[in-house]
Amino acid sequence: LMPITLQVPMSAVTWINKDGLQRAVVNIFGKLTTLSGRTVQTFEDTVRRDVPPELMQRELNNTSLYWKALPMRPGLYRLDVVVKDVNGEKIGTYSHGWTVPDFSDDRLSHSTLILADQVETVPSREIGTGNFVIGQTKVRPRVQPAAGKPASFKKGENVNFWMQVYNLGIDEKTKKPSATVEYKVTNTATNQPVLDLTESTAQMGNVGEQITLEKSLPANQLSPGVYQVTIKVDDLVSKQTISPTAKFAVK
Repeated sequence: LMPITLQVPMSAVTWINKDGLQRAVVNIFGKLTTLSGRTVQTFEDTVRRDVPPELMQRELNNTSLYWKALPMRPGLYRLDVVVKDVNGEKIGTYSHGWTVPDFSDDRLSHSTLILADQVETVPSREIGTGNFVIGQTKVRPRVQPAAGKPASFKKGENVNFWMQVYNLGIDEKTKKPSATVEYKVTNTATNQPVLDLTESTAQMGNVGEQITLEKSLPANQLSPGVYQVTIKVDDLVSKQTISPTAKFAVK
């Protein structure tokens, strides 16, 4: 499953008056192609936003998120996205190479480490359906404002970390995995850790070869600045280690 999240600043689109409301309309087209140029997936949607005139000033400071999850075979792909402002003449484009990994072997691996402003369990009837829902959890990413810039969080918000781990080794005697998970958040300016927490799979209850990791850190506990989170998983059975990282800013 390849989740794609797009973020559009509301100040960048054209608003028109429609039936007493301010309306913005955006067309979204996306395409995934192989390195040879063969198209394997496309998606297309129209997104509309209606806002009362008295709330327009506040709306211009907001962003709107669009989410799409596509089932993809392992391999290398190119993602091309075109976003068109229907009421104006503006067009935004995005292109990026993407690897969909193969989780079928015994190699310890992981999903993207997602920095999210919202992580919550969904009702049983909504499992696997709806925007930002992965399995039984709603994971709404905090998108980077621009390429090369970290996602930012404000005081009063929670910085949520979400990641899945695949292919943990199973101990032959206990029939369970045996691994440690270390969460470490470091201030990149001072190189000082502000969070250093280690857990074991034994503390996680009945887990198997795949585990989902979720952790929340209140931004109020952090001074303004840029931070790096590292989630280190040490598999004591297979003797493999993974340590994905991500950066975020607190304002």
